[in-house]
Amino acid sequence: MRRLALGALAVSALLVAVAPASGASSISWFKTPSKNIYCAWFHEAGSRQSLRCDVGRLTHPAPKPHGCQFDWGRSFGMDATGRASALCVSDSVHDKRAKTLAYGKTRKYGSFTCASKTSGLRCSNRSGHGFSLNRDRYKLF
Repeated sequence: MRRLALGALAVSALLVAVAPASGASSISWFKTPSKNIYCAWFHEAGSRQSLRCDVGRLTHPAPKPHGCQFDWGRSFGMDATGRASALCVSDSVHDKRAKTLAYGKTRKYGSFTCASKTSGLRCSNRSGHGFSLNRDRYKLF
């Protein structure tokens, strides 16, 4: 009986530990039809948001960020306001389940607007800053 009670207590503790808290953050993934660019929109119940896009193949990668000890050159990100930047990352936002943002379509992801064209992906935040990405180059603005 004691062993059963301890087991139930352990399971309860585990469920509490992995249950999402109110105001928890969530992630929405999307990709371009070429499957060369994958993005993740990170949004919290409050107002904090960020957008990150990874380019699978990029002819001219971004320079290595100062002090970067991980992967660099093909990941770009921004917050809801402020400038976009090249990122130093140790993971990927590539997700097979990502929804496709079709060519010719523009979609809002919270504070971000992304437009998919055959020439690449362009995303901007509410400050008007962002990035343009394609197989050949990136541009931060």
